[in-house]
Amino acid sequence: MLTQNELQRQEKSAAVRNGVVGGLTYFFLTVWALIVLFPFYWMVLTSVKSYGSYNAERIPAFFTKQPTLQNYADAFTSVPLAKYFLNTLIFTVATTAVMMAVIVLAAYAFARLEFVGKNITFALFLSLMMIPNELVVITNFVTITNLGLRNTFTGLILPSVTSVFYIYLLKENFEQVPDELYRAAKVDGTSDLKYLFKVMIPISRPTIVTIVILKVIECWNAYVWPRLITDDPAYFLVSNGIQEIRENGFGRENVPAMMAAVVAVSVPLIVLFLIFRKKIMEGVSRGGIKG
Repeated sequence: MLTQNELQRQEKSAAVRNGVVGGLTYFFLTVWALIVLFPFYWMVLTSVKSYGSYNAERIPAFFTKQPTLQNYADAFTSVPLAKYFLNTLIFTVATTAVMMAVIVLAAYAFARLEFVGKNITFALFLSLMMIPNELVVITNFVTITNLGLRNTFTGLILPSVTSVFYIYLLKENFEQVPDELYRAAKVDGTSDLKYLFKVMIPISRPTIVTIVILKVIECWNAYVWPRLITDDPAYFLVSNGIQEIRENGFGRENVPAMMAAVVAVSVPLIVLFLIFRKKIMEGVSRGGIKG
């Protein structure tokens, strides 16, 4: 048996070892956080530097003594960025709302309803995830063009109203709800739609909130599809606006103003994520646990 002194030495040794491991872990996490956050810091820093001071720097400065907000005014006056913000908001809200209606009903059907060929149909749905996005973009572009929907909000929204991955994530979450609840509801004469809205959706709220936030971020950052399907400024999104700044030469000549535009576009998403970060983590973890 170990003596009292030996036990104390082992406890001290374990405490020192745990302290060293913990210190190293926090050190590397801090370094990694600085690496990840530095581009955001540099973006914000450049956006508050004056045009003259930025161009006078032979060696990039990591701070500025005379910050200015003039770059933000320049960014919103060089192109109608406020109009593009409104277009992006309409596109994001409409696309997310329609997609949620589609995927909730599809996920519920695959999770709870019984119909011929359900498993085969779902397997075919999952196989669509193997198709490269480039092929889907080309197909969507040809379809929308043939329908005469270019330069319309309908043409912008239609290709994004469903997602195989989100259907799969929500289906897995729905299947975690005990079957006994469904059988009891059917015995009481509850319809499938009423059961969906009264039981399934409230229980799966964290996952649904997560999907909504991820879709909002996806729509807000959309670049390739809006560039392909719209050439009318009346339907430009914020991504088109930033590219428009570059194409008319303003962004190349005045980098601080362009960084100001990027900050203005990024802030809503950062705030949204910070507000709902716990819901996102909870929804993702629930979607990955079965049983």
